Amino acid sequence: MPVDEGHPLNPISPYGISKHTVEHYLYMYHQLYGLDYVVLRYSNVYGPRQDSSGEGGVVAIFADRLLAGKPPVIYGDGCQTRDFIYVKDVARANVLALTLGSGRILNVSSQTETSVNELLGLLRGETGYSGEVIYEDARPGEISRSFLSNCELRKVFNWKPEVDLRSGLRETVSEFRKTGRNPSKGEG
Repeated sequence: MPVDEGHPLNPISPYGISKHTVEHYLYMYHQLYGLDYVVLRYSNVYGPRQDSSGEGGVVAIFADRLLAGKPPVIYGDGCQTRDFIYVKDVARANVLALTLGSGRILNVSSQTETSVNELLGLLRGETGYSGEVIYEDARPGEISRSFLSNCELRKVFNWKPEVDLRSGLRETVSEFRKTGRNPSKGEG
């Protein structure tokens, strides 16, 4: 089952802790000063202008490597899953959050679980890459499944994702081809 907004949180990375801490500050400022807020918890956002440098953004990292004819690097066996949501769907949720959902915490996701191996297969199809794939040891602390419910967002905002993964990857790869995004970068 996908994780909903009421699921207990216990982040174990500095990144996760920093995101969760902000929610506590927002709640406190609402209680003390009446500050209105909406928290949007994004799943794995991807899209044409995503940066492939650093650790985040497996779609951009893989796309850059594949377009450069370099083997992608998968940490672990590639069976770990993520919930990929296209940036245009996220943008629509952000605009709706400006006027709806006061004081709420909402997941923004496709509510579709995709393995890293499946993602790579789709990207290979879009880029035409047929070379090798490098598998390395899993990174410490990496979660094996990430899959968020978007039911509350659908109910509150009458929102649903409009861009499926295959279409979003096609648009992303097309843009990367035009802009020549970081072809020497990338591990995922």
